[in-house]
Amino acid sequence: MATSASSDDENKANWLTRKLSPKKSTSPRSSAINRLSSVTNPSFISISDILRPTRPTGHQSKPQQSTIDNSLVDIAVNAGTDISSLADKSRGTIDFFHTPPTTIPTAQGNRYDDWSTIDWLSDQARDRLRHEIITEQRKQSLWKRFLAYHDALSGWFCVLLIAVNIGILAAIVDIGAVWLTNIKDGICLPAFYLSREQCCWTASNQTYDNYQHIRCVHWHEWAHLLHITSGTTAEYVVNYIAYVFFGLIFATSCALLVKTFAPYACGSGVPEVKTILSGFIIRGYLGVWTLFIKSLGMILGTSANLLLGKEGPFVHSSCCCGNIFARLFPKYGQNEAKKREILSAAAAAGVSVAFGAPIGGVLFSLEEVSYYFPLKTLWRSFFCAMIASLMVKVLSPFENQHLGLFYVGNRYRWFYFEMIPFLLLGILGGLFGSLFIKLNLAWCRIRKRTLLGRYPVTEVIVVALVTLLVSYPNPYTRMSMSDLIRRLVSSCESDDESFLCNYERNSTSAYEKNDSAKPLSGVWLSVALLCSALVTQTSLFIITFGIKVPCGLFIPSMTLGAITGRIVGILFETLVYYWPNFFLFANECSTADEQCIAPGFYAVIGACAFLGGVTRMTVSLVVIMVELTGGLSYSLPLMCAALVSKLVGDALVGEGIYDAHIKLNNYPYLDVKTEFIDQTTAVAVLENKEEKNELIMLPRDGLTLEELTVIIRTHKYNGYPVVSSREEPSIIGFVLRRDLQLAIEQRTLINIQSNMNPHISFSRTTNQSNSLNIYRLLNRSPTTVTLDTPTTTVIDMCRKLGAQTILVTNDKGHLTGILTKKDIIAYVKQKKTK
Repeated sequence: MATSASSDDENKANWLTRKLSPKKSTSPRSSAINRLSSVTNPSFISISDILRPTRPTGHQSKPQQSTIDNSLVDIAVNAGTDISSLADKSRGTIDFFHTPPTTIPTAQGNRYDDWSTIDWLSDQARDRLRHEIITEQRKQSLWKRFLAYHDALSGWFCVLLIAVNIGILAAIVDIGAVWLTNIKDGICLPAFYLSREQCCWTASNQTYDNYQHIRCVHWHEWAHLLHITSGTTAEYVVNYIAYVFFGLIFATSCALLVKTFAPYACGSGVPEVKTILSGFIIRGYLGVWTLFIKSLGMILGTSANLLLGKEGPFVHSSCCCGNIFARLFPKYGQNEAKKREILSAAAAAGVSVAFGAPIGGVLFSLEEVSYYFPLKTLWRSFFCAMIASLMVKVLSPFENQHLGLFYVGNRYRWFYFEMIPFLLLGILGGLFGSLFIKLNLAWCRIRKRTLLGRYPVTEVIVVALVTLLVSYPNPYTRMSMSDLIRRLVSSCESDDESFLCNYERNSTSAYEKNDSAKPLSGVWLSVALLCSALVTQTSLFIITFGIKVPCGLFIPSMTLGAITGRIVGILFETLVYYWPNFFLFANECSTADEQCIAPGFYAVIGACAFLGGVTRMTVSLVVIMVELTGGLSYSLPLMCAALVSKLVGDALVGEGIYDAHIKLNNYPYLDVKTEFIDQTTAVAVLENKEEKNELIMLPRDGLTLEELTVIIRTHKYNGYPVVSSREEPSIIGFVLRRDLQLAIEQRTLINIQSNMNPHISFSRTTNQSNSLNIYRLLNRSPTTVTLDTPTTTVIDMCRKLGAQTILVTNDKGHLTGILTKKDIIAYVKQKKTK
């Protein structure tokens, strides 16, 4: 509708409005541009103006028909700055997004129902239309050009906010977890808020016990505060009781917070994040309360010395930040497919702050979590992970919690014959991963089927009590898992007097060559304690993962792998010491300028192998370990260990722990990485549908408003196919149930009541004066296959195209059935179980 500048100025309220509003164009597309310009600046028009249907001045038609047609466009006008709400489905744009004004009882922005799948094709088409309109409007004024630039940069602004906030959150979690962990052992009297390590920084008389626990005059164990003599049984008992008491307080508080305020904050969160990124909707799982309780739960859970880590929960927390900050940018907050690009970048930041490994975090998001990962998402993920890791480095006083967890630099040198124990560790990692997945799933099923699942807080208290009682007697399990890993991967220096480094050495200076030495009784005592720790922590890990507190599995898996690797390293070192002339290592060890076998390096390889066996990660795992160790020369043995553990694990179980829990919880996840081989066609999928609902088809003409209302209330499907007639059901298009509901509500709202029961028409034009034409709500290009389409093609349409609903026709082009993504997922699961 072309209008003059003077008439346009007369309709404006003030000078500011005139300056900010776009000028009217007289081009053939001016009708659409004028229509859309009122949506890009919604604050300049009132609700009544939005609801009042307008008629273009240059278009002459029947008054009633024009009013109804415009009201259909206005169904989604209340869209903020999301101008894609004016999409015309009859032109091939798939779907409207926003709800009508607040008088209609529909929550704004809730386009998809809870526990439903999104339509990737629909959201991508909406985003293309939105981008096309913004590109066109940028030519109209400087303000529109600014909005276009802001829209183009909104993705970078969003990931920047996510990175900064998750970095701050990670620093807070680190500080709180370290402090509360040390509270179980004692307190720093000069400054109670300091951890044990910080408390002894300024002390001049620092000492270490046989297990490398630091001691100083400023740090007081609880028995010392009661003036109990050191080295007595009473001291041991008091410290034991304090250790268990504080641990129970932390675990109980964590479980109560999760149950009371945020039930979604329990568990790792990675299986659910994978499902959400694949297109599933779980309302509240990435909300504010979940983020707050998850963060607080990480502090309390790890402080209770439970067999759990913060790495998986950090991924969940990062995605919560992504979901929250995406709401500030309509480009992502109002488009579920685009929002998942932001969530993929947020997942990379979660691993980055957990390990201090930004590149590994990006690869983790690509390999393990993300479902759709375009190139621009890769760049934003890299930027997000970099900023998040930088924030942790700047803010956290415990930088070594991240960057020094496995850091060994280029200290270790490995030889070709050591590939034998490295491959052995890979095999043990695959066996451990398979054993853990099998037993953990069995325990989770018991939890679901028995009374144990009805009392989650009681379960947490019992597990925490058993863990604390078993952990304290063993010095290696008493310390935190991060400290244990750091101790296991460290090398034995000449002046190291701990039991783990109790060797008979000839050299007395740290600058002399550290030759292979005879292990003494302290080493074998450490091996016995480590073997005990391996058995007890493996058993506790199986029953702990899955309880109703935030719990990850990265650090526990790596701890068990480091224990196994250190044991294997000590045994292999002993073998080399007693048989130095064996042909495999005689020449290499004689020319080595340092110790030939380094058990600490075996702990690094074991940690990589065990984590790979549990998660089945490969590339991202190796990169994370390389970043943690700080040595590129270790990449080859790490790659071999990760690959062997994956091959052994796949041969025994076939899936990682995350995929196993997705299947256990029956989430509608269709893995894009797995190959599905099947010789059937779409007929088999239709015949094997679990829910064989009645096929409802809407005729193009002849349906009354009352009949349509009855169909919508009776058959609450996601949408309905529109056919030429019930006698000859040739597909005309597909219409969503939500759009039909809004159209009916809108018709009542604008008070068009010329006929109490008008006819519904999906035709482009209609000659009936009493008909309600809703042609614009029709998607005329639905995803359609024939009965003879191979099943693999149908599956790929859901996995690679993101189709939510697929219409099936016979050889005459008549509609015979409808397949949804959930139907196809159920069919794939059914085939795998046979």
